[in-house]
Amino acid sequence: MGVLDDTKAKMAAAIEHLKVELKGIRTGKANPAMLDTVHVEVYGTMMRIKDLASVTSPETRQLLVTPFDPQNTHAIAKGIEKANLGLQPIVDGNSVRLRIPQMDESVRKDMVKICRKKGEEAKVSIRNVRRDANEEIKEQKKNGEIPEDQMKKFEKQIQDFTDKFCKEADDITEQKEKEVMHV
Repeated sequence: MGVLDDTKAKMAAAIEHLKVELKGIRTGKANPAMLDTVHVEVYGTMMRIKDLASVTSPETRQLLVTPFDPQNTHAIAKGIEKANLGLQPIVDGNSVRLRIPQMDESVRKDMVKICRKKGEEAKVSIRNVRRDANEEIKEQKKNGEIPEDQMKKFEKQIQDFTDKFCKEADDITEQKEKEVMHV
């Protein structure tokens, strides 16, 4: 059934989006994924850092960004500053070093709030997919394409998908919150 497959795919996409969003949230440790959302202006266009440089974590609280083209070093440092991540880039020859400051309790709590907000946004997105799918099934019933009992069965399956993906969003968010709060 096309509606069910579409519904499942859209809900899975919401979960993937949540995972990407949560990767960028700071924890106490350096994580190269922190820079995934940072874009830098080079060659007259905006590009992601991971397309311009390799990002490694040589120490637990430090990131090292090594541009593929050393001429982009300063542009990358500027892009990281503009991204307002609370990180101060240090140009070190042909690379950029980022020291990840120790997070105090209030910063950790702020990061947890952001995690919860992102998790809630994912669940809202999943519920919107459910609403659209239910409307589509009711439309099919109204047009005589499917019988009443088939519609009820599809609605139940859509609700099962919704419950499953909302729980997954909660689990992913909770896991990230634990990472953030871990000292």
